[in-house]
Amino acid sequence: MSVKIFESAEVQNFLNLACGLDKAEGNPRVKQIVHRIVSDLFKAIEDLNITPDEYWAGVAYLNRLGTAHEAGLLSPGLGFDRYLDMRMDAEDAALGVENGTPRTIEGPLYVAGAPVEQGFARLDDGSDPNGKTLIMHGTVRGADGQPVAGAKVEVWHANTKGFYSHFDPTGEQQPFNMRRTIITDDQGRYRFQSIVPHGYGCPPDGPTQALLDQLGRHGNRPAHIHFFVTADGHRKLTTQINIDGDPLVNDDFAYATREGLVPPVIERNDAESIAAAGLDAPFAEIQFDFALSALVDGVDNQVVERPRLVGA
Repeated sequence: MSVKIFESAEVQNFLNLACGLDKAEGNPRVKQIVHRIVSDLFKAIEDLNITPDEYWAGVAYLNRLGTAHEAGLLSPGLGFDRYLDMRMDAEDAALGVENGTPRTIEGPLYVAGAPVEQGFARLDDGSDPNGKTLIMHGTVRGADGQPVAGAKVEVWHANTKGFYSHFDPTGEQQPFNMRRTIITDDQGRYRFQSIVPHGYGCPPDGPTQALLDQLGRHGNRPAHIHFFVTADGHRKLTTQINIDGDPLVNDDFAYATREGLVPPVIERNDAESIAAAGLDAPFAEIQFDFALSALVDGVDNQVVERPRLVGA
């Protein structure tokens, strides 16, 4: 039997009481947000006739999600991260701000404190036996289209098993493997050597995949490389490129693929290219320039404050 009580004065007064709206103490913004969320959940319980059994199954799921530290994984899987980017895009359009390189989601696996290199960095430590050498390079350009010297390019990606250092369940990777911060040279150039990464999937027995199973969805990502790019006078760029040719490049469970973020991968097999790169075997090459946008009224409105791991 479905009853309708949400609009009653008793329930509305109870919501105000539960969310502290009758108290002078507390944080008004938190009260506003909690009141809206709790109200929407109350309304959902009524509209969908959610049973007590279903409600408590949801509570148990949230406990499991927190215990597994997968909330940051479920967030992009349900589209929240992409939706926040969509809002930023819409805000830019309303302000008349033109972006160069598209933004896309950060993901949950950034680690602060990566070693800093000038111009060039070797990201991998050579320990991945299946790693194919990758050379990626390009130029950071400012809002005026000119190269930006001294820009900071933070880069991180997974190994060929789809694991990131600091989060690798095998324990095989050393801290900051495949993580570096590169400062562009006097011509705005960055360059790094690493290995071609592999995509990853949500832990198959974890709570994120459990919910995706209920939605009839997979929990896999294509191979990709993450970047933060910052420079004086410009907004922080949070983005990632996907590895061209990955079968999931347009079927990312985290919805991070965007036009302009799938550069071609060039296979370098000729002796001249191999020698010019200072290598002794064929390698893959990606050329990709980053285009930054100017501050808005002197403010970087792209900086997102969120909990992030700080590496030792």
